[in-house]
Amino acid sequence: MATVYRFTLPWPPSANRYWRNVRGHTVVSSEARDYKLRAAWEARIAVDEPLSGNVILTMDFYRPRKSGDLSNRIKVLEDALNGVAFNDDKQVIEIHARRFDDKHNPRVEVEVREAT
Repeated sequence: MATVYRFTLPWPPSANRYWRNVRGHTVVSSEARDYKLRAAWEARIAVDEPLSGNVILTMDFYRPRKSGDLSNRIKVLEDALNGVAFNDDKQVIEIHARRFDDKHNPRVEVEVREAT
């Protein structure tokens, strides 16, 4: 039977805010770094061990306001799950993502499934 992990994570920052230029060097922004740490911490509660094979990633994004691109949120969340839900995001062979609105409870409901 395929392993499936389900958990809810906080609303991620946009990929537009992922990288910053500091003194001529491109670095991950503090906002993205903080998000990745928090998301990894919360995902570890539901994850026994990172999956080692190919995975299918399903994400339902509940945004706080009616703006922003769905695709700009995926990369930050995917990077946050590296080493937690799977060893590396190169294992992700399929992505399903949907966007909803919930200004009172922005979040991402995540399912990471072992591909069979």
